[in-house]
This record gives sequence, C-alpha cells and structure tokens, in this order.
Amino acid sequence: MSKRVFAHVPYSQINEHFPYILERKLNPEIYLSADALDAATPAQLAETARTLDGEGLSCTIHAPFMDLNPGSLERMLRDATMHRFGQVLDAAAILRPEVMVFHPGFDRWRYGEAQGQWLDLSVAAWREVLRRTKGIGTVVAVENIFEEEPSTLKALFEAVQDPAFGHCFDVGHWNLFKRVGMEEWFEALGGWVREVHIHDNRGTKDDHAPPGEGAIDFALFFKLMEQYAPDAAYTIESHSRPHLESSLQVLGPYLD
Repeated sequence: MSKRVFAHVPYSQINEHFPYILERKLNPEIYLSADALDAATPAQLAETARTLDGEGLSCTIHAPFMDLNPGSLERMLRDATMHRFGQVLDAAAILRPEVMVFHPGFDRWRYGEAQGQWLDLSVAAWREVLRRTKGIGTVVAVENIFEEEPSTLKALFEAVQDPAFGHCFDVGHWNLFKRVGMEEWFEALGGWVREVHIHDNRGTKDDHAPPGEGAIDFALFFKLMEQYAPDAAYTIESHSRPHLESSLQVLGPYLD
C-alpha cells in the first residue's frame, strides 16, 4: 500500500498479535492504556521498538484517555491527566512513533459557557506536551470525540499554532455526533489533519465496523483526504482480526 497505513493494537495484546502483524507487514497504532503504562517496563518497550525496526515497520501511539482531560477546570484532574501524558511521552521516547493521538476532553454539555476557560487550560497543557515531543520527533494529533462541529478544535489549533500539532479526524465519531457535513468539517480542519481513524457505523453507536457496513460515504472521505491531507497517516480502528481483514480488503483500492 502506498499510503502510510496503521492498525489498532492494544499494547497489552501486542505480543499475542506480533506474528500476524509481522506476517502482514502491518504498522501498529499502539494503544497504551493507563494500566498498560503502569505495567510496561522500558526494557519491554525497547524490545517492541527493536522488533518493529528490525522488520522495517513503524508505529503510531494512541495515548490513554479514560477520564482524562487536559483542559479540566479541576486542577487535580489536570494533574492526573498530565501524569498519564508524561508516562506515554516516556514510552514514546523509546518507541519513536510517527504520530501520537490524544483525546481533547471537551464536550459542550459539560463546558457550555466555560469553553474559553477550557481552551486556555488546554493550550497550556498541549504546549507542555509539545515541549517534550520536540526531542522525539513525533506529531501530536488531537482526535474528535463528542465534537458536533469543528469550532472548538479549530480554536485549539489556531491558539497553539505549532506545525507538530494537528488533528486526528475520526470519521466514525464524526458520523455519530455530527451537526455539519464532512465537506464542511474538512473546510475548517482539513489543513490540520495529520492522521485519520477509519471505521464505520450507522450513526447510532460506535460499532467500529468495517467500511461499507455502515452509513459513511468513504468515496467522499478519500476524495477530501486527497484534497486536504494527502500525506496523513491512516489508522484502521478495527477491534477484531476478521474486521481488520475485511477493512483491508475494502480499503485496498483507496490506499494503493
């Protein structure tokens, strides 16, 4: 495949999946949950990095996200978030990922009129993350989760203004929460897209189904990607091997 293609793999399962990853020459997007970060040792991470490098493979990292929020108005939650971010940055210094994906922690129901406070606190947090990633050489990409339209993420990217800081467009999440079309989303954020997460759904739950089994217009998606972000990383977020195989088969013509 000519595109930079990655496949979702939880770090706790990476040794189990390594034979398949290496056989298929799949670059993993390694999900490092909080528990995985607590359990992983530098030696184990270094062995993972050596194995990938020895096979000519690269990786991206998905940072921990559960209950974390770098823009939280609660100082103790921000401290906990930055502790976890520090752990994943330590791991990144060993794994040397091309991209690191983080969740923004924003939703309009919680923050409402406090959006400005959330933005100010977020900007400070991301600048600290970027200070650490300069020495790693990785790109930081913030993923849309509950965002219904792109204005809050656009404000964040405009405020930080760093070439190593951009957007991970999750097309499945967009389909679940959207109040704007895909073209409008790309008009606002396409220039910041550094990675995309590919999976499908019918707009009612986060199925992580293979493309073609939901309601997303992937022909339009790839057209917009070629227009706005032709060099972005593509991560297939399948949660089972059969779904990954199906996704690879369906996406092959788009990714070649």
